[in-house]
Amino acid sequence: MGADPLHIEVVYAAPEQQWALALEVPAGTTVRGALERARVHERLSVSELALVSVGIFGVPCDRDTVVGEGDRIEIYRPLVDDPKIIRRRRGMHRRPRQRTI
Repeated sequence: MGADPLHIEVVYAAPEQQWALALEVPAGTTVRGALERARVHERLSVSELALVSVGIFGVPCDRDTVVGEGDRIEIYRPLVDDPKIIRRRRGMHRRPRQRTI
């Protein structure tokens, strides 16, 4: 008698597309195996897939991490720009405040 399958979800969000796939996988499945079962390679280009990182419930993880019951595997897009640079640019466009004494 085999172990019961695990119920997991694979999610991705980008400005032009968002999707969530519910899957049943055997116990011992890795994140990599779950991505293969979700056929992510058919939804993202090879170059996109090579650049993305993954996590489980917002915690970055390795693709060799074994998934558990109810896990949500998230596919993270690379940042377009460094958040520090964006804040610095915004600050340059603000007028200085007048100090009152």
